[in-house]
Amino acid sequence: MEVKIIENNKMDFLDLLLLADEQENMIEKYLHRGNLFALYDGDLKSICVITEENDGEYELKNLATYKKYQKQGYGRSLVKYVFKYYKGKCKVMFVGTGDNAIIIRFYENCGFKISHKVINFFTDNYDKPIFENGVQLVDMIYLRKDF
Repeated sequence: MEVKIIENNKMDFLDLLLLADEQENMIEKYLHRGNLFALYDGDLKSICVITEENDGEYELKNLATYKKYQKQGYGRSLVKYVFKYYKGKCKVMFVGTGDNAIIIRFYENCGFKISHKVINFFTDNYDKPIFENGVQLVDMIYLRKDF
């Protein structure tokens, strides 16, 4: 496995980014100012975008793995890589996700803890309803990892 930091042509990864954030204009709000990490194991498996929100405070904005490679440890490996990369620079890292028990458990298993909730985030910020496992996402659940 190899992780590369992508500095140019980040929109070339839009197909994968849209798996984790379904609206292109929302991705455009953070992609240009974030670090894009791509995990390769032969071919591209997983990506994530990390932004600096405040001094020492970062946010994992997008973590996506191609469906055929999910549940094989690529996302978790990329999160571990990012933690090592930001060690010493990062005081706290946040990640926001929909209220989905499986995804929340994934992030908890990576070392995040539930922090807070942004009420109506998805209904206020997205043009159309977003559904996961047949349930409409309404609130954003934030988790945090202290370094």
